[in-house]
Amino acid sequence: MKVSVIVIGDEILLGQVTDTNSGDIARHIAPYGWEVGDVQAVGDEADEIRLAIDRAFEQSDVVLTTGGLGPTKDDITKGVMRDYFGGELREDPAVLANVMDVVGRRGFKINALTAAQAIVPTSCRVIQNRVGTAPIMWFEKGGKVLVAMPGVPFETREMFTSEVFPQLRGKFKTDVDIEHAVLMVTDYTESALAEKIAPWEEALPEYLHLAYLPKPGLIRLRIDGAHRDRDFIASEVKRAAGELAAMLGDAVIATEDLTPAQILLQRCRELGLTLATAESCTGGNIAHELTLIPGSSDVFAGSVVSYSNDVKMGLLGVERVTLEANGAVSLPVVREMAEGALRAVGAHVAVATSGIAGPGGGSEEKPVGTVCMAAAVTAPDGMTVCEAETHHFPGNRQRVIEASTTRVLIKAIKLLRAM
Repeated sequence: MKVSVIVIGDEILLGQVTDTNSGDIARHIAPYGWEVGDVQAVGDEADEIRLAIDRAFEQSDVVLTTGGLGPTKDDITKGVMRDYFGGELREDPAVLANVMDVVGRRGFKINALTAAQAIVPTSCRVIQNRVGTAPIMWFEKGGKVLVAMPGVPFETREMFTSEVFPQLRGKFKTDVDIEHAVLMVTDYTESALAEKIAPWEEALPEYLHLAYLPKPGLIRLRIDGAHRDRDFIASEVKRAAGELAAMLGDAVIATEDLTPAQILLQRCRELGLTLATAESCTGGNIAHELTLIPGSSDVFAGSVVSYSNDVKMGLLGVERVTLEANGAVSLPVVREMAEGALRAVGAHVAVATSGIAGPGGGSEEKPVGTVCMAAAVTAPDGMTVCEAETHHFPGNRQRVIEASTTRVLIKAIKLLRAM
């Protein structure tokens, strides 16, 4: 099933806002055998929106629009939809009640502009937006469907996954069953991985498909299977995933679709261990990734963001002589940072980073992108095991920080694997 997405808003074309809605939609529908066939970005201009809808309906039976449903004069999508699908603009009492409820929960008073959100085309079926004031409008024409959704990403994500997509699947039913399996793979570049498994991939039957979804330091392999016989395809996907996992061995760090932070937290939880971070160049980003996950508080104990050498020495116990002899970006320093975090926070497992994220601060010996990292764990016998390594990450400051975060989490996962 192919879907067309239209992203509406001058702010998108001006680069003031980055479209994330189309990617969120694509990622959510892919496991169900649906896919985004095309994405159009248009400004707040009636003729352009209408042309985009015409083009989208030529491609797909389902068109999803995001944006242009706000209460201000530049938000014209509602009027364009009324012109395109017919009907009149009228106040819907149910929508008004929902708007008043949303506004009230936020502690605000409703004004005339916000109340006008309740005016919708009579040609649509409204899906109440539980997390925003812009109603979601479902239009049908010639057996095809257009759903107009708000542009605010968290509103689109919440309402699309909980209401819009389930209703679309109910309308456009299929007798084909879709099954999936995911392997999280590290220690390979995408090209090296493709070369490694090429004979296996080429031998896949037509009802199975392998997708590569790479991120810095990690590749997500997804096996998709489609067949009318549910038991058969479930068995085939499981078999293929088992073959692939056996082929890749220790490079597979999870057989579920999890982030490195989720994998590490899950492993610590299974072992009854607590976790800490000691961060310099990542500036708390590792702790941020961990605390984004609900329930992390039962594993994650705390973090020391030791950006300065004084904090490294004062809170983590890094020796002055170690810093003077090796510099802050060095394997001896990150080892002492990780071991210091175990003591300072009272955790069983710790990770540490120290590096040069850029754009300045690099040298010939330690260029921008150089990051030293360590993972330490207190073994059951009371001994501390600590492993450290140096990486050179390309890209800007943000990319270096994100790549360092992923890599050190994976390092800790591997260190715990043998426990």
